[in-house]
Amino acid sequence: MSHALRHEPWLYELELDEEGWVSVEALLAILRTIKKEWTNLSEVDLAKMIQQSSKKRHEIKAGKIRALYGHSTSQKLLKEAVEPPEILYHGTTPEFALIIATEGLKPMGRQYVHLSSDVETARQVGERKSKKTVILLIKARHAYQSKIKFYRGNEHVWLADYILPEFVAVI
Repeated sequence: MSHALRHEPWLYELELDEEGWVSVEALLAILRTIKKEWTNLSEVDLAKMIQQSSKKRHEIKAGKIRALYGHSTSQKLLKEAVEPPEILYHGTTPEFALIIATEGLKPMGRQYVHLSSDVETARQVGERKSKKTVILLIKARHAYQSKIKFYRGNEHVWLADYILPEFVAVI
């Protein structure tokens, strides 16, 4: 489901709208053909999976489903800019921390830079890449006041187009 909604929807013959939505029925039809044990998969099953997920990466509304963040599709999804909290965090490797200090935070292969609302989430993200995680403090409110746009991913994830190096500090 994540692969279809976040990365390569065309492989599943899904067409996301400008906000990343696709009909639940279209997604279910595809998922039911992938694995024999998913033949009876329903919207209730998807909703239960989303509710039980600790990462809250998807949402269902009015018969449609979408991934909230983490997209790597070439089609940039529209998000509504909102004022972020004072401080956000980003977990990374020591090597990338040096690059970020001079070049800022870039989305790389994703549509947006991913930021965390708390240090622990940032640490978990950073540990996926390196056991020696560097936690960066992002002066989000100051960046926002300087016209950098922020978008809410979920209660733990914030997104931005780009973060200039002057808004980044190492903890």
